[in-house]
Amino acid sequence: MKIAVIVFPGSNCDHDVYHVLKELVQVEVRFVWHQEEDLAGFDGVVLPGGFSYGDYLRSGAMAGRSPVLNGVRRLAAAGVPILGICNGFQILCECELLPGALLRNSGLRFLCHQVPMKVEQTDTPFTGLYEMGQEVQMPVANFDGNYFAAAEDLDRLEGEGRVVFRYLANPNGSARDIAGIVNEQRNILGLMPHPERVCDPLLGGSDGLPLFKAMAGHLVGA
Repeated sequence: MKIAVIVFPGSNCDHDVYHVLKELVQVEVRFVWHQEEDLAGFDGVVLPGGFSYGDYLRSGAMAGRSPVLNGVRRLAAAGVPILGICNGFQILCECELLPGALLRNSGLRFLCHQVPMKVEQTDTPFTGLYEMGQEVQMPVANFDGNYFAAAEDLDRLEGEGRVVFRYLANPNGSARDIAGIVNEQRNILGLMPHPERVCDPLLGGSDGLPLFKAMAGHLVGA
């Protein structure tokens, strides 16, 4: 079992994710530079947070056209779990692997603090170790975290049970308090809060650790 952590110019949470997967979850993990296109041999992918390409144009817009996304698309189509955190969520929307877009926060300010969320779905490769309706705390760190989608897309997400995490105190104006969603096949998760920053009680909490353990456990059982 091997998981790729994709690195873009401006990624800054790649080492956090690497540490969690390697040291706490104890799976094999490799950094993959965004210019590489061949992801053959990887069983999972994480697109970490940061400010890829300095957030020029739109957050994630340039990264969403990097060669590595061709490899990500191939793995996604094969059912491989793909996790996008913060900037990774923005990238997944920009390359249309997830619907919608991430806009400027409603208060036009950078946000960096803990937020409470509710787990809405547990039937994904990422959330099987949570309880339905469980409240978790994870930090946000973004300027463009305001999730937006057309009304019909929002209705589809709700109707198909694809809203996985929902803010209990909406920090950024996201439509319907959405903090994280999955694709139709449920193997691609994008979320704005940072689970990798709350995986060790020494750092203030461990609510994010079950997400990574569930992802690894899904790969073992696949």
